[in-house]
Parts: sequence; structure tokens; C-alpha cells
Amino acid sequence: MVSELSLRIKLIWRLLRDRRVNPLLKLLPFWSLLYMLVPDILPGPIDDAMLIWLGAYLFVELCPPEIVQEHMDALTQVIEGEWRELDD
Repeated sequence: MVSELSLRIKLIWRLLRDRRVNPLLKLLPFWSLLYMLVPDILPGPIDDAMLIWLGAYLFVELCPPEIVQEHMDALTQVIEGEWRELDD
């Protein structure tokens, strides 16, 4: 679960830095984080977490699929090689 969260955060960061993604769409993750500074509509941390998750999810889903796939491929790329033990 932690690795999936880490991968998602890295993907969002890469998409935010990609010039091919619409600048208005890039505001979505920031708006969801900005919500934390605004007085809560519902009490408790669950609504904050849900809104941040929803903002991040919608951002990735609304980005062009080919750009998202390009970044996912780069993040999950496996470097081919041969494992060997190091001698001490």
C-alpha cells in the first residue's frame, strides 16, 4: 500500500511538471490541498483525506491517458540486469 501511494505521488508530481498537461487541470491537486486551510464543512480528518484523495484521483483521470501512461511506464520501468553478490 505504501509503495502504491508513493508511486501515485510521484506520478502526480511528474504530471504537474509536464508542459503537455493543461495548466487549469494542474490546479485541481492544489485546490484540494487548499481545502485544508478553509474551515471544515464536516468535522474530523476523514473529509479532508477524502477530498485530497478525490482531487488527486480526478487529476490523474482527467490528464491525457497517453501522457499518464508514458509517466507510469517511466516510473515502473524495470532495469534489466544480472544479480550478483558482493564479496566483502
